Amino acid sequence: MNRKISIGLVLAMFFCVRANTQETLTAEQSDPSKLGWMQGFPPPKEKIVSAIDGSFFQFPALRYSVCHMRQFMPTTEVKAAATNRYELKVKPDPNIDAVTFLPWNSTEPMTWKESLLRNYTDGILILHKGKIVYEKYFGALKSNGVHAAMSVSKTFIGTLGALLVQEGLLDENKTGSDYVPELSDSAFGDATIRQILDMTTGLKYSEDYSNPNAEIWAFSAAGNPFPKPPSYNGPNNYYDYLVTVQKEGGHGEVFGYKTINTDVMGWIISRVTGKHLPELLSERIWRPLGTHVDGYFQVDGAGIAFAGGGFSANMRDMALFGEMIRKNGKFNKNQILPSSLVEDIRNGGNKDAFDQSVYGKSLKSWSYRNMWWITHNEHGAFAARGVHGQTIYIDPLAEMVLVRFASYPEAKNAKIDPTSLPAYHAIAKYLMSK
Repeated sequence: MNRKISIGLVLAMFFCVRANTQETLTAEQSDPSKLGWMQGFPPPKEKIVSAIDGSFFQFPALRYSVCHMRQFMPTTEVKAAATNRYELKVKPDPNIDAVTFLPWNSTEPMTWKESLLRNYTDGILILHKGKIVYEKYFGALKSNGVHAAMSVSKTFIGTLGALLVQEGLLDENKTGSDYVPELSDSAFGDATIRQILDMTTGLKYSEDYSNPNAEIWAFSAAGNPFPKPPSYNGPNNYYDYLVTVQKEGGHGEVFGYKTINTDVMGWIISRVTGKHLPELLSERIWRPLGTHVDGYFQVDGAGIAFAGGGFSANMRDMALFGEMIRKNGKFNKNQILPSSLVEDIRNGGNKDAFDQSVYGKSLKSWSYRNMWWITHNEHGAFAARGVHGQTIYIDPLAEMVLVRFASYPEAKNAKIDPTSLPAYHAIAKYLMSK
């Protein structure tokens, strides 16, 4: 078995940056219902995909797997509301499909409808003033199903961390080691809570999957829930790995989007609250929203939730979260989050630190705050973003919340931003014109 797959599976499946070397199938050609993955009793051998060999997260099989992660990996539930479930009102707008926009670096207009298949959309939902005006499902996703949120998971952890700052359980000027002494000799030992939340930490850590010596492989191996090779002598869970991370450069200088910031934030949150992340997310956000479907987090061999990318959830429930944020923390008759917290997110982070990062050219004048991406465009839009096309995009001026789940063959959002971000903005402007 390939070493990278056998001990580097857990994170690599989320951040694999390459499609298959074979010619990439279109969205229509790769539809899981047509390809028949994991169908039958038992499925035909050629239709079985597995976490053991990594095949479940290779395109096109990933289009099935993103809606069935619990079949492949150990998980812990994020309980939905048992009572007082919120019912979204539906007022479909049939004209949205025909809205046009100009993709970046293109002279050819594209319709909204065309963009969905271009970006391998599995589910798309648009709220306008709190009502569903557009909702469609493709691939393996159903209305009552869940989908891997990938790095949208980070936004939930960042929001919980920022909430604890607001409540005084965390001091954003204190360091990681002030709350988790085990981090004292790591790079996080002298990184402040604010630097961790905004990912301006200086870490010797690479997520370059083409480099077999990149630190991502060691983190992945530590979190691998399956039996490790007899020769393995590295960290045995996510926390064990985090204490080994060394410093590179100064903290607070440059934005560096690195997953382990979220996982160390998750450790700090659990330490100060005495609760596992799935339990705390359910208690403080998921149940108060009036959600309908239990979500879940993937966990490592020690039962530690993969904070940086392991959350799976229902699309309508994700929309409730986005609408709550749009409404300044108030939803379903509850002030779930302080309005001051939402204001802090919307104000954004350090633009200079962001501009110096690798994202500074493609996402010019953006910033990052509390694990949210802030566009600073004329509408004040901001978003949660995850690889392969996941997003919760909030446009306050247009009173719009957009949720998309997708299974684009390549991980990087840079591949689909040119036909996604201008499309979102076009829809926002259309809704404002009504």
